[in-house]
Amino acid sequence: MQKEELTRDPNQTNPLVLAFLGDATYAHCVRYHLIAKGLVKPNQLHKEANRYVSAKAQANILLTLLPTLAEDEVSVVKRGRNAKSGSTAKNADIIDYRHATAFEALIGYLYLNGKEERIAEIMQQAFAIVEGE
Repeated sequence: MQKEELTRDPNQTNPLVLAFLGDATYAHCVRYHLIAKGLVKPNQLHKEANRYVSAKAQANILLTLLPTLAEDEVSVVKRGRNAKSGSTAKNADIIDYRHATAFEALIGYLYLNGKEERIAEIMQQAFAIVEGE
């Protein structure tokens, strides 16, 4: 699949749009990670994936990684955290929901900037954080 070039500057992109893309990117990475670990039963995959993609897990990942993030990454995180989504968290408190949105915005920002290596680093750390719980 060829990635289309965007005419938008990722720094000027709405943080909720970044989070929308980041959510899909992160979920894809989680699913690939679980399959690579040898999980093959759909029910097991779904259950295990939820451990990684819940707002609580994503908030924990973000707060753990925050001190290691670059200045531009912290800026995106703040924009994502403060964005007013208009929707409410279904299974999380508002603080975790905001931090999860911030994490997803960071992943979307990195994706749009073509920083695949940085995404891979963050994914490796994120998986270690979730699996170390």
